[in-house]
Amino acid sequence: MSLTLSGITLTYPDGDTRLTALDRVSLEVPKGCLTAVVGPSGSGKSSLLAVAATLITADSGTVTIDGTPTTGLSGGELSALRRRTIGIVFQQPNLLPSLTAAEQLEVTAQIDGRKPRTVRDRALALLDAVGLADQAARRPHQLSGGQRQRVNIARALMNDPAVLLVDEPTSALDHERGAEVMYLITRLTRRQATATVLVTHDRAHLTDADRIAEVHDGRLTLLAA
Repeated sequence: MSLTLSGITLTYPDGDTRLTALDRVSLEVPKGCLTAVVGPSGSGKSSLLAVAATLITADSGTVTIDGTPTTGLSGGELSALRRRTIGIVFQQPNLLPSLTAAEQLEVTAQIDGRKPRTVRDRALALLDAVGLADQAARRPHQLSGGQRQRVNIARALMNDPAVLLVDEPTSALDHERGAEVMYLITRLTRRQATATVLVTHDRAHLTDADRIAEVHDGRLTLLAA
């Protein structure tokens, strides 16, 4: 397994008590598998993704990323683990306005100290993989919403992550563009052999998911396998 969550419980302060966001959640995602997590707003989907990304530490339970247990790792060690083994596709692309599509990807790898020539080749190959080979020199304002989301996906794959975490990738897209993005994520999960968790409230594009799980009141139930 490339991603394993075991017995995850997460609570937040709520006045004099604590609100349970995740209640003993366990999930295993192997390489090359796309697991879609659905549920209404406030059900715990975003909390699940944040814990899996090691951005939030759970009250109890363990997170294992590509064979590495994250319990007890320092902030610096967690940061290095995220940079090298986890790709995150945020709901909004948040691309840097002054950088071209290729440069958006290159910056990600340069932060990790990779060689410029290798970085450039990798960036161009990924843009080609997401169908944007001819858009490498364009800046965000010159790209459509769907194209910006494709750059967002390519950027998340830049450091060849074992785990890909995707947050509501179709929320700002129309049905057609949303279907294209979902197909792309599915195809790249297989091609890059990532353990992919995709959080969404939209069930319309989930026909290609390997598994579907639902989060309700902090508890996760596997609906399809």
